[in-house]
This record gives sequence, C-alpha cells and structure tokens, in this order.
Amino acid sequence: MASEQDAATRLAAVVRQVLGVDELPVRLRAWDGSVAGPPGAPLVAVRDRRALRRLVWAPGELGFGRAYVAGEVDLEDDLFATLAALTSTGRLSAADGAPAPGLRERAGLVATAARLGALGPEPAPPPEEVRLRRFGRRHSRVRDAAVVAHHYDVGNDFYRLVLGPSLVYSCAVWESPATGLDAAQEAKLDLVCRKLGVGPGARLLDVGCGWGSLALHAAQRYGADVVGVTLSRAQADLARERAADAGLAGRVEIRVQDYRDVADGPFDAIASVGMAEHVGARRMPGYVRALHDLLRPGGRLLNHAIAWNAGPTGWDGDTFIARFVFPDGELLSLADTVAALEDGGLEALDVEALRRHYGLTLRAWVERLEKHWDAAVAVAGAGRARVWRLYMAASALAFERGVMGVNQVLVRRPGGEEPPLRLRSWP
Repeated sequence: MASEQDAATRLAAVVRQVLGVDELPVRLRAWDGSVAGPPGAPLVAVRDRRALRRLVWAPGELGFGRAYVAGEVDLEDDLFATLAALTSTGRLSAADGAPAPGLRERAGLVATAARLGALGPEPAPPPEEVRLRRFGRRHSRVRDAAVVAHHYDVGNDFYRLVLGPSLVYSCAVWESPATGLDAAQEAKLDLVCRKLGVGPGARLLDVGCGWGSLALHAAQRYGADVVGVTLSRAQADLARERAADAGLAGRVEIRVQDYRDVADGPFDAIASVGMAEHVGARRMPGYVRALHDLLRPGGRLLNHAIAWNAGPTGWDGDTFIARFVFPDGELLSLADTVAALEDGGLEALDVEALRRHYGLTLRAWVERLEKHWDAAVAVAGAGRARVWRLYMAASALAFERGVMGVNQVLVRRPGGEEPPLRLRSWP
C-alpha cells in the first residue's frame, strides 16, 4: 500500500482537485513508480514532475493536454476508456460546466507541487501549440491562411497514414459500423454529389476542397467541371497531382484561393464540407452572401458543418482544441446555421444529422494512426502525432455523447428550375 509520502498519493489529490471530483476515476503511476487510485481503473502514467507544474499554471484540459503532447503524461491503457473516465464527470466534462479551481484549491495545488519538488516558473508550451496574436485580426485573410497552414500543412504523408487512401478529412457516412472507413467516405462523397444534383457539364465549386477527393469524385463519376479552392498549398499540390494522375486535369481546377476571392461564378452547385467551422460567427453573413452570389438561380449549396450541441458555440479560450488543433474555430448551432443561410436569401431543402457517423469516423482515424504510429511520428514528430491522437479520440467521445453534432444542410438560390417534389431519393 502506498504511503502518504508517495508521489502518486499526492498526485491523486491534485488530480481530484483539477477534475473537480471526490473520487479519482483513473489509476495514477508517478515518476517514482508509486501507484494510487482505484484498482482496475484505466492507468495514467505521470512521467515527469513538469506535468504537475503545468497543472499548477493551467489546472484543466489545457495543462493536461500540454503535458500529454510533451510526453510528460501517457495514457497506457485503452485510449477511449481512459478519456471517458477523465471526462465523464467534473471539470473536463463539457456537460457539467464546473467552475475553474478556486483560490483555496489553487493554493493546495501549489503546496503539493512544492512538496513534490515541482514548483517553478510556467513551463514553455510545447512547440505544437500555436499563438495567433502575431498573425493579425481574427478571420482576416492573412490570419485564416496562417490557421489553415498550421492545421493542414502538417504533411500529406501524415494525413495519408491517418485518413487512408480516400484522403477525406470530414465525417464519413456509414451504412453500419462494419462498413469500413474507405467505403464510408466514398458513400459520403456520392451522397454530396447526389444532394447537389450535379451531372455532366455541371459547374461545381468545392469550398475548402482539401486534397481534392470530392472534386475528383464529382468529375469522374458525375461528369462535373469542378473548381476547388483551399488555403493550403500542400493540399493543393497533392490535389492537382491526383487530378492529373486520374486524367482529370482538364475537368478539375484546384486553386490556392480564399472563397471570398472567387469571382468567376455562376456555379450550378457549391459544396462546403468541413469548412464553415473556420468562418466565424460574425463572418457568417458574409460567407452566405458570397456563396449565394456565386450560385446561379436554382443552384444548390450543401453546407456540411460541425455543430455544438451543449450550449457554447466555439472553441475559444484556453482549451486544448483552440490552442493545438483548430485556432479560431467557431461552431454554430444547427438553428443558427439554418437561420444564417435563410437570412442570406437561400431556401432550405433538407437537413440531415450525422452525429453518430462522426464518432465512427474518428474512431477509425485513431485506429489508423495507432496502427501506423511509428511512421506517423517519423513524418510529423511525436508531439504532432500526440496532438492528433488526443484530439480525435476526445472528439469521438464528444460526438458519441451528443456534446457535438454534424449536419448537412441543403439549400438553393431561389429561381431557375424547381427541385424534384421529393428530394430524399437524391436523384
């Protein structure tokens, strides 16, 4: 049995305070080999005192995330079970909204850190954390380009390992959990094309086109002429290469361009898949107006975006995802998204919720990352691989719990030909 002087026993008190719980939900192993916590619970290994110092300075998910990315904390048991235990109740549970540690709790953290020899100045954040103040005004073209580069220019080889050959970085559509990631992603691309009603000679704008998977699918399977825009040069280079290899260079044009600078409409259809999360709530009216004006009368827009279901509408503040993953990312509720589209003069045709599908997609990405872990570390570094592992697993749990959702909203610009009386067959 651990003595009261064991590092793990003292750490247990700190973790309870940080989580805001009475009972420790995980088992802790400290740097001195001591262990504390309920037998059989998922194990969290604290390898370095610096992890405790990070929790003193940032007592919550940001401090924990920094320690994990830096390799000072490891989750050695099943990743999802461990994160589920840490986030089931208390301050790391988005549904609880518990307040940050108070003055007395912070004093207790400092005292414990001092007894364990972990007190000191705030450790420098891991290099994978981004500070955006130097990039200018929020959601300006310059800052948006910097944010996209931070997230998407990690390396095409890294994303190939995580996403698989489909190279689709958004929620797949699963017939069942046994469908498989690649088939589910192809089903999603096909669903988008059918909802938009694209056919031979149709002109499609793919906003935030990624590595060109939707553009290639629409051109190859439906005969569309596609313009894809992205702010990531790495994505654009690979998308052009893929189009050329498929013999589609004459049908698929990939640009490094802000959607606000597209000026060669009209388009018969516009796909915006996993891009609206980067627009920002204040910029949403301008986003809708720009896409409305690029559509021909009767043309359709599919807006596929994550929604925050638990109350808040963004990833702002001192959160792991805001600092490491999606700087400046903002989520609207489904109601606010539909209202913004309708306020911008677009007619709603259909809404489809895909929340459970994203949980399956994220679990499949984590499985691929873990399967190819050594290769992922070799191409992107251990810290970046750890960021993606933690964020994707935590996000999977958030979708499964209903904290976040993802929705496809299909709208049209009024005028032109009428859509079919029943759209659900997706002719």
